[in-house]
Amino acid sequence: MLKRTVELEQSIAWRLGRKRTVRGVLMLGGILVAAVVAATLWLRGGRWVSADDAYVRAAKLMVTTDVSGLVASVEVHEGQVVKAGDVLFRVDPRQFHIALDNARAQLAQVALNIEALKQDYKRMLQDIEAQKSQVELDQANFDRYAVLIRTDAISKSNYDQTRFVLAADKNKLESLKQQAQVQLARLSGNPDLPVEDHPQYRQVKAQVDEAQRQLDHATVRAPFDGIVTQVESLQPGTYLVSATAALTNTGAVGLVSTGRVWVDANLKETDLTHVKLGDRAEISVDTYPGRTWSGTVESISPGAGSEFSILPAQNASGNWVKVVQRIPVRIRVERKPGDPILRSGMSVVVDIDTGHRRSIGELF
Repeated sequence: MLKRTVELEQSIAWRLGRKRTVRGVLMLGGILVAAVVAATLWLRGGRWVSADDAYVRAAKLMVTTDVSGLVASVEVHEGQVVKAGDVLFRVDPRQFHIALDNARAQLAQVALNIEALKQDYKRMLQDIEAQKSQVELDQANFDRYAVLIRTDAISKSNYDQTRFVLAADKNKLESLKQQAQVQLARLSGNPDLPVEDHPQYRQVKAQVDEAQRQLDHATVRAPFDGIVTQVESLQPGTYLVSATAALTNTGAVGLVSTGRVWVDANLKETDLTHVKLGDRAEISVDTYPGRTWSGTVESISPGAGSEFSILPAQNASGNWVKVVQRIPVRIRVERKPGDPILRSGMSVVVDIDTGHRRSIGELF
C-alpha cells in the first residue's frame, strides 16, 4: 500500500513537471511567434500611406465676359451638362454692332485718305517737273538778258524783272520739293506703300478688331466641358458690369468641369518620407461604398497648408507646441466610361502605394 502511494505521488509530480515544461515552452513559443509576426508585419509595413483628410476637386469657374451691357438671354439651366463652346448667355449685341459699323466706316475713310495722299504726292511730283521747266526757261531768259544788258539793247528794268522772276520761280521750286517731302513722310517714306501698312490704317484697323472682339464676347460660351450652376443669379434684363461681374456672381454663370477632376489629400508630414511623384494610389469615395478608383500622385505641395493661410502660425513665443503639419498632395484620378459622377468637395480616403519596404537595419 505504501509502495503504491509513493508511485502515485511520483506520477503526479512527473505530470506536474511536464505541464510546467509544456507551459513554459508554449509561453516562450507564443512570445516568439508574436515577435516574428510583429517583425514580419513591421517589415512588410510602411509601403502604404493612408489619408482620410482628402476631397475631390474639379476645375471650376465663374464664367462671365469683359464687356458691359444688358443680358439679352440665358441659354442654360441649373445642372445642365455643356460642352466647350456651347452658349451660356448673351449680352444685347446692338451697341457692339453699332460700334463695329462705325469703326469699319472710319477704316474705309482712312483708306480713301491714304489713296488721296498717294495721288496728291504724284501730282506734286508733276508740279515739281513743271516748275523745273519754268525755272529752266527763266534761266535762259535771264542769261539772254544778261548779254543784252551789256550792249544796252534792253532796259535795266527788263533785266531786273527777269532776274526777280528767276529767283521767285526757284523759291517756288524749293517750296514744292519741301511739300513733296512732307507728303512722302505722311506715306512713311514709301510712295508705293500698301494701304494696309500705313500707320493710320493700322490704328483704325485695331479699333475695328476691338469692336469685333467686343461683339464676339457679347456671346458667352463655355470654356471647357462641365456642369452649369449658379444660373438663377443671372437673369435676362440684368445690367452686366464687366469690372464686377465675376465678384458679385450676378453677371456670371458657374461652371464645374467634368473632365478635369483630381483629389487633394492633406497628408501628415511624417507620412511623406517615401511618397514621390508617380506613385499609384487607391481612392475610395464615401458616397460610393465598395467602389474604388485608381490614381497617380501628380504633385506634392512645396509648403504646408498653414504656410498659405492668411495668418501663418508664429512659433517664436515661449508657449510653442509642436504640431504635425499637413502637406497637400494632388492625385490625378483615372476614370472610366460608366463611372459614377465625382462631384467637387466629396470626401474620399486615399491609400498611396510608395513601394517602400522596411529593412532590419531600420530597427536599430
